[in-house]
Amino acid sequence: MKTNRMKQKLLAGEPVFGLSMMIPSPQVVEMAAELGFDWVLLDCEHGTLSLESVELLCMAADAHGITPIARPAVNAPEAIAPLLDRGVMGVQVPHVNSGEDARRAVEAVKFYPQGKRGMAAGTRPSQYGLSGSVAAYAEQANRETLVCVQLEEFEAIQNAGEILKVDAVDVFFVGPSDLSQSMGFIGRADAPEVKSAIAQTLEKIVATGKIPGMPGTTQSVATIREQGVRYIYTHLPILLASGAQKFFNAAAGRHSA
Repeated sequence: MKTNRMKQKLLAGEPVFGLSMMIPSPQVVEMAAELGFDWVLLDCEHGTLSLESVELLCMAADAHGITPIARPAVNAPEAIAPLLDRGVMGVQVPHVNSGEDARRAVEAVKFYPQGKRGMAAGTRPSQYGLSGSVAAYAEQANRETLVCVQLEEFEAIQNAGEILKVDAVDVFFVGPSDLSQSMGFIGRADAPEVKSAIAQTLEKIVATGKIPGMPGTTQSVATIREQGVRYIYTHLPILLASGAQKFFNAAAGRHSA
């Protein structure tokens, strides 16, 4: 199994910047690497990614030195383990609302003695079982895989204290879209009540010495960095829209000159 360079940067106190994608394009993974992103989030909760395409995207990521992280559809071993077996270096688990939810996520990611992940010796991350021992692979996988849990419902915000106590969780991600919806402000992550809940939760994560995560845009990334967020991604359509807007604004300026 390869070294998780993105996780190494996080543990060293550095921020890591990712690109979230929902479409099965190895070429986009290659471009993200060339553009300087540290990691890609392969969204299997909302996107069109199959297990086969996840494996191809992981191959592209490995070849270009960028870390693949997957968001499974649900917090369940049968959704998480197949993604890890295809080569993702970690998971961002949705809808974690309690300490027990967080522990279940860890157990699905980690091999014994940290968890209960099923062992398959012939998978890509274990070099198909063709080199090294199973025990060495399990030890390295437990060390290198990243566990991120999403606090994206008001119940999770209320239970943040107990969730933060769960060992082996690397990142505590605050999801503004679903959080705003659960608080009755659908599509309004900028509502004062939602912003306050997010700010208080980020403060709590930072105060416990843990790593907070959030999505970012060109408008918000500086602010969330000031709040201590170090695990940050932007969505592919948002990145394209930002670039397109700059392009057309420049074009309009040239025409008016």
